[in-house]
Amino acid sequence: MALTGMQIYKSLPKTNCKDCGLPTCMAFAMQVAAKQRALTDCPHISEEGKEALSDASAPPIRLVKIGPEGKTFEIGQETVMFRHEERFHRPTGLAIRIPAALSDEDAAAMIERANKSVFPRVGAILRVALCAVEVETADPAARARLAAEKSEIPLILVGGKTEALKAAVEAIADQKPLIYRADASNVEALAEIAAAAKVPLAIHGKNLEELADLTAKAKDKGMEDLVLSFLSDGGQTIRDMTVARRAALKKQFRPLGYPSMIEVQADSPDMEGILGGVFSAKYAGIVIVDGVEPWELLPIMVTVQDVYTNPQVPNTVEAKLYEIGGPGENSPVMFTTNFSLTYFSVAGEVERSKVPTYIVVVETEGLGVLNAYAGDKISAELVVKTIAAQKVAEKVKHRKLIIPGLLPIFRAEIEDTSEWEQVIIGPESAREIPAFLQKWPDL
Repeated sequence: MALTGMQIYKSLPKTNCKDCGLPTCMAFAMQVAAKQRALTDCPHISEEGKEALSDASAPPIRLVKIGPEGKTFEIGQETVMFRHEERFHRPTGLAIRIPAALSDEDAAAMIERANKSVFPRVGAILRVALCAVEVETADPAARARLAAEKSEIPLILVGGKTEALKAAVEAIADQKPLIYRADASNVEALAEIAAAAKVPLAIHGKNLEELADLTAKAKDKGMEDLVLSFLSDGGQTIRDMTVARRAALKKQFRPLGYPSMIEVQADSPDMEGILGGVFSAKYAGIVIVDGVEPWELLPIMVTVQDVYTNPQVPNTVEAKLYEIGGPGENSPVMFTTNFSLTYFSVAGEVERSKVPTYIVVVETEGLGVLNAYAGDKISAELVVKTIAAQKVAEKVKHRKLIIPGLLPIFRAEIEDTSEWEQVIIGPESAREIPAFLQKWPDL
């Protein structure tokens, strides 16, 4: 039976030291009871307390850390089956495979491309999370050392031969790589290697029953940080990962209480992107792909970003005056809402236009233009008050205001109730903004 926060609190030091990152021991106990934190996150709990509570208070899906201090990637410790129940906590990490067939020079170049695969989107930075380095080369240790030297992100060591993986792990154990992957033929040997090096281990089984048996064997060898490994076998893989997650969350079935990862196998880059996005949502913590081009990676990254936003908190930007491109007294003025996707879409297209512009952001509780209008969160009166509060008129000589093309109904009221004498109906779609602004000031 699950422990209550009070039951957990009784075994804590009760010093409110804040070393766990929370303000009080009671707050920590409530987080542990909700499966949001592990009992071991308290650095001062006694051995008696650990023994009394560890099994019952452990999160149903273990938190696994890959990489050294300072560039650690975390997966696991999820708490719900469906995003709308609460939220998903640790976004899927995209890993690029570095083939063993590459020369050292080409492997280093590919790792550098992974390092530089960084993309800004709606106020966030999307990037490749890991390098999956195949180490079955003439010198596995040398390939591992090369990867550790060149990579700015955590490593996965990929191989099917125990000796090659052992040599690679021993060469860079301080980098805390993930060993990928053990199966029925070598799980005990690789578990011993991983336990000795104190690095996580991925395990693959022919089915869930075998996978559960193999994780139990690895645990008997002293392994705690395990990852369930799957191959992209279409619908069957989705079913298996769903069943594994449900068994861990709903049944507290410890042999499957670990995060999952997927090695995408596809006939084309397009299908690789589709499968990568699907498996990110259901329920892979790591997705290994072969593609390295931005157009191959971004669809997966965008899917992950969208799935892992908090559905209970509006995705917003601050409602204030934004200056794009260094605008001056003759620059255009437009407004939009504080929904992040709306604002960054508009701002991005304004930047692309090369026309310095003022953007007034109106507080709409995180709703886009049409939703804000339908929900009575935006009005001509609110727009006028916002523009006045942000003192836009002090920055420009003209009195022209561009409004979203979806809100033409605001035009007359703004002209009648404000100092903005000419209200111009702008584009309905952000992608039309560059061509529209090129006509300034003759709009």
